[in-house]
Amino acid sequence: MDALNTLVTQNGGLVVAVLALACVGLGIALIVVMRRTSRLEHRLQGLTRGEDGRSLEGILDSHLDKVYSLADQVSSLSTRAGNLEMRLTYAIQRTGLVRFNPFEDTGGNQSFALAMLDARGDGYIVSSLHSRGSTRIYAKSVTRGASEAALSAEESEALRQATSSGTTSSSKQG
Repeated sequence: MDALNTLVTQNGGLVVAVLALACVGLGIALIVVMRRTSRLEHRLQGLTRGEDGRSLEGILDSHLDKVYSLADQVSSLSTRAGNLEMRLTYAIQRTGLVRFNPFEDTGGNQSFALAMLDARGDGYIVSSLHSRGSTRIYAKSVTRGASEAALSAEESEALRQATSSGTTSSSKQG
């Protein structure tokens, strides 16, 4: 220990200079670290501050609320679509139309047979027979693509068109 004391007292100026240099170096290092920390804090604030000054957490909460709202809307729309699809089976979806001329004294194929069916093949056939003096309209029910009543050739053709595809029409000279 005496040797150390002797060394420090003989070289006191050098030891003080080395310690002062070390303190200056540490001070410079501290300034550099503080500037880097300040820049990082500034960048972090820029990232977490929204366009309207809100924090990133506030923006994420807002977006999460929107996601939950959209999920609820999708669920509601899915339910509504299911209900509409179920109800759609009862709507008129398939039709067949045959225009014809049943009498020789009239022209223009003004008589017709119109078949209107839903998705299950249930519906009606409406026939109109037009003559010079009158027009008569008949309706026959259809269940599962078949009628209990006897059908004319034109009504059968309209029913065939309706059961085989969507909306079609044709004309027939009678």
